[in-house]
Amino acid sequence: MGPVRSRIASVSVTPVAFEDPPLLNVVGVHQPYALRAIVRVRTDTGSVGLGETYGDEAQLQRLEAVGRAVLGHDVYDLNGLWRKAADALGTGSADAGASFGGMLQVDSAVATAYSPFEVACLDIQGHETGRPVSDLLGGAVRDTVPFSAYLFYKWAGHPRRPDDDWGEALTPDQLVVQAKRMVTAYGFDAIKLKGGVLPPDDEIDAMRALGEAFPDHRLRIDPNGGWTVDTSVRVASELADVLEYLEDPTPGIEGMAAVARETDLPLATNMCVIAFEHLEPAVRANAVGVVLSDHHLWGGLLRSRLLAGICDTFGMGLSMHSNSHLGVSLAAMTHLAAATPNLTYACDTHYPWKTEEVVKPGVLDFVDGSVAVPTGPGLGVEIDEDALGTLHEQYLSCGIQRREDTVYMQSVQPGFEPNTARW
Repeated sequence: MGPVRSRIASVSVTPVAFEDPPLLNVVGVHQPYALRAIVRVRTDTGSVGLGETYGDEAQLQRLEAVGRAVLGHDVYDLNGLWRKAADALGTGSADAGASFGGMLQVDSAVATAYSPFEVACLDIQGHETGRPVSDLLGGAVRDTVPFSAYLFYKWAGHPRRPDDDWGEALTPDQLVVQAKRMVTAYGFDAIKLKGGVLPPDDEIDAMRALGEAFPDHRLRIDPNGGWTVDTSVRVASELADVLEYLEDPTPGIEGMAAVARETDLPLATNMCVIAFEHLEPAVRANAVGVVLSDHHLWGGLLRSRLLAGICDTFGMGLSMHSNSHLGVSLAAMTHLAAATPNLTYACDTHYPWKTEEVVKPGVLDFVDGSVAVPTGPGLGVEIDEDALGTLHEQYLSCGIQRREDTVYMQSVQPGFEPNTARW
């Protein structure tokens, strides 16, 4: 008699909205609520697995389509799961791509829709075998995963709403205060600033102020392609003694390669290399020194491990990108980082900015800037049903169905346009 095969009996996709501060970036400002989708996969044997991904209306439609297609599927057959996701989304259609946050565009949406289902299946596999997901990825090579403080220029509060606890951050001194609060609370020893908001000289001043306030911390800045090649080269030169790496200073592989030829400072990206088809041209052009992985974009945890192997082969460093996420994603990120030997840079996370959650507390605590790898079966986290219900009701009532940083900014500052490569 062969082994029992757990098959997917049902799928639920729950969109949620959680409060988000007015964090500024190159395309605008974060809306009052960030959107996510919590995917729960149930098997005919009674197991439940969790996944998390973007929660905009287009992504929800993709998730529902994939959820219908995978019913009855073996949770251990992840290659077959990919094929079913691809078939469900009709990858040959003209609208098969996806866009997220106004900055990330991919030609195929399959990876982003498949990812939460793969994570949920790995969660189930972990529960059924009594092993943490990191074991299913080859075994943890570190017990704790370091993350970085993620600083933002920001308003004191959203328009027509009370100021938030963080207050305004538009000057170097205000950013230093923000950083001190975050480092004190979480213990981070790496700091990243989301740039591309103010003129480059202002952001140079901010990084120098951070360097003086935190001389032993590793510093990064990410202007999301907000600078020209010439400006990027100048900033790289002026901050060569301050930065650990410079992330996406200018758009595109060709632009990044032009900057790379003029600086020894490592260039990192989560914009010009976000899919496997981008790797070969980036390697040939010597455009990127560090790739920021993101299992939401790259197609789950196993494909992210494949990315890690390619980076290792071609001598590229590896870090991890973050979007506005909740605890299911943080758990998956932590397991992945723990099981990826060459992911040696501290990972990004938006976690300190959020005040609401859907997983039960006590597992994903930050100590000395790191999260201990969950040792329970699967992802090691459980859904708080009341919290999930509250955030789902918030999604239904908030009126936001897609992330629109530019539109929101234009409602406050008419005439605003995204300033990619303007400076």
